[in-house]
Amino acid sequence: MDATGFEARHISTYFVRRRGERPFWSLRYPKLTVLCHNSTHLIAGATVSLGPTNDSPEFPPVVRQAARRVSLRGVLADAAFDGEHNHRLCREDLGIPFTAIPINPRNTPGRPPRGRYRRRLFRRFPRRRYGQRWQVESIFSRHKRRLGSALTARSDAARSRELLLRVLTHNLMILRLSLRAFQRSRTTSPVARPGRSRYRRVPERKGGTCP
Repeated sequence: MDATGFEARHISTYFVRRRGERPFWSLRYPKLTVLCHNSTHLIAGATVSLGPTNDSPEFPPVVRQAARRVSLRGVLADAAFDGEHNHRLCREDLGIPFTAIPINPRNTPGRPPRGRYRRRLFRRFPRRRYGQRWQVESIFSRHKRRLGSALTARSDAARSRELLLRVLTHNLMILRLSLRAFQRSRTTSPVARPGRSRYRRVPERKGGTCP
């Protein structure tokens, strides 16, 4: 799980700097929070908000949304989603057996965390398994390269709808590619038998040959 920001207008950041204006990331911008499936890169849950804001409040709606669609064996998120309530939601309410969220030092300055699940992660963090969290960064990169990083809508409500339609488009593009790959694997080319031609001999007809 992760969140990313989008540009609310088509404008060059270099042009903004030359004019002495504030860059777009210091202003309010549309923010998309997603939970993706690592193996297929499909987006299982998504919510839209306005940034810059804390990412943790977006965790429950996205996880609940994804849990209704797929069977989750674990959730990986960065330190912005750190919170004992997020671990309890996954493990106790939704029955997800594994969660890995790094401890945010700002939440527990200079002392071990008190929560059961956060204390367990503090003692032994699954770094090897957590390494798969980079998959969501690859998804964001692919999404913005294919569909662009700037939105065309003007109002907040329209931008929210546009981002959700982008999520649907992203999933449809992946499903279309996987379907084409499946169809190619199903097609078989004729294989010649040893000592025989791969093509059937066409018999001759009276009055000429068959083309």
